Amino acid sequence: MPGTDPLLLDEISLLLVWTAVAIYVLAFIAYAIDLARRSDLALKAKDQIVARELVTAGGGGVISSGSGAPASASSAKPRYLWARLGTVLTALGFVFHLVATVLRGVAAGRVPWSNMYEFALTGLLLIIAVYLVVLTRYDLRFLGSLMTGLAVLLLGGATLAFHVEVVPLADPLKSVWLVVHVFVASLATALFALAFGLSVVQLIQTRRERKLLDGPTDAETKRSFLRTVPNAEALESLAYRFAIVGFIFWTFTLIAGSIWANDAWGRFWGFDTKEVWTFVIWVLYAGYIHARATRGWRGTRSAWLSIIGFTAVLFNFTIVNVFFKGLHAYSGLTT
Repeated sequence: MPGTDPLLLDEISLLLVWTAVAIYVLAFIAYAIDLARRSDLALKAKDQIVARELVTAGGGGVISSGSGAPASASSAKPRYLWARLGTVLTALGFVFHLVATVLRGVAAGRVPWSNMYEFALTGLLLIIAVYLVVLTRYDLRFLGSLMTGLAVLLLGGATLAFHVEVVPLADPLKSVWLVVHVFVASLATALFALAFGLSVVQLIQTRRERKLLDGPTDAETKRSFLRTVPNAEALESLAYRFAIVGFIFWTFTLIAGSIWANDAWGRFWGFDTKEVWTFVIWVLYAGYIHARATRGWRGTRSAWLSIIGFTAVLFNFTIVNVFFKGLHAYSGLTT
């Protein structure tokens, strides 16, 4: 935008970021209400199915719905309206988030990922984007509270703690590898975030299933959203798939980073703190994938490996970037 004040664009971008955070809060509330009501809706649908089956068995006929179509289990399928509202709000928040990120890039005259604030802005944008895209194939709306909650905490926290004025790129960042390396790393992080969310739910679901195996207890009839989500084995399998794809992208991140380091500093590897932690994350997920595939590390052990891996990703982004000095110290907080 020729003639447009970069500071004004950044202020507008910041306003849109806080608007996105506010909408994500509303989405979080909608998803939380959905989780609270899911069990009641599922039980109501189940009771309707049982009642229809009893009437059908007693009358020897087929019960028809009001439209004249035969009644079936699908006709009593619960409709999670609050989950739909949460998804709509998440998509709306994503639009504001996207525009805010684009305006930050336009204000800077470059891709918006050269410091901690911009990393968070873009990384969380991709997490929400991947979540919304995955929803078109898998019904993971039960993760909505976790995904939007993550967006609220990290995006809001990063804006409060890490926001800096638009500044020119540092010399080592003036490379096409900035676009490739950071974008792929952010995409891998988004997939790891989904795997993390599924692993957390898997642990909770596993605990519930173990209680059910102890015999007929109150756990069977307990009002819980876990009645409406896949079993622990299915959750683990899906988390594993996301982790594998994320691992592929993270491997490319390591390779691209090494090539970029050679162009910028004349060496492929230098044991810089950021480089070491990126490799540690790669080892953690490689171990997770290998252990589950060849050593039978399934169930809770597999879930904990996934959770530890994503914790290391967050540690790498926050603690390493802020408190460890090195060639990758691009937080922007000391400039």
